[in-house]
Amino acid sequence: MTMADVSETDFAVIVYREEDQWEADVLPTAVTADLDGFVQALHRQPSMGGTIGFAGVGDDFWVAVRVLGEDVSLFLSDLTAAVDYPLARQVLEALDIPVPSDDELDQVLPAGDLSIFADLGLDEMELGAVAADLDLYPEDAVAHIAERLRFGDAVERALDIAFGP
Repeated sequence: MTMADVSETDFAVIVYREEDQWEADVLPTAVTADLDGFVQALHRQPSMGGTIGFAGVGDDFWVAVRVLGEDVSLFLSDLTAAVDYPLARQVLEALDIPVPSDDELDQVLPAGDLSIFADLGLDEMELGAVAADLDLYPEDAVAHIAERLRFGDAVERALDIAFGP
């Protein structure tokens, strides 16, 4: 495999609360060129109770970022993606987790804060199960999570915009 570039990011979605209602919008995929840019885009969105960002790359992996004040929580659906994708590598670097070597690439393992959504109703076991389901494309995994967190309709509309007609 060759090193992927940012153009392989299929979607970037921001989720936030406004007037006691969850909203979601599409972000330009260019914000996922680096993790810092993605986090800064989330910081710029005013929200009651923090901001959530999702990014998906091909059929390979997805990232969840949650910004609450100055606290940033990160979740990567598959740490082996860090071998080929800069965004995944940057998530592991931020988490201080070494990038796996080629001989360690025998299984899909999530990395990061499994309790990133626990206070919203999605526990660690369920998030881990969603990440481990190899039959789910990144957009399907994100849609499932959003549905469980009660902002599925908003994320579904954003994903429809991201993928076009």
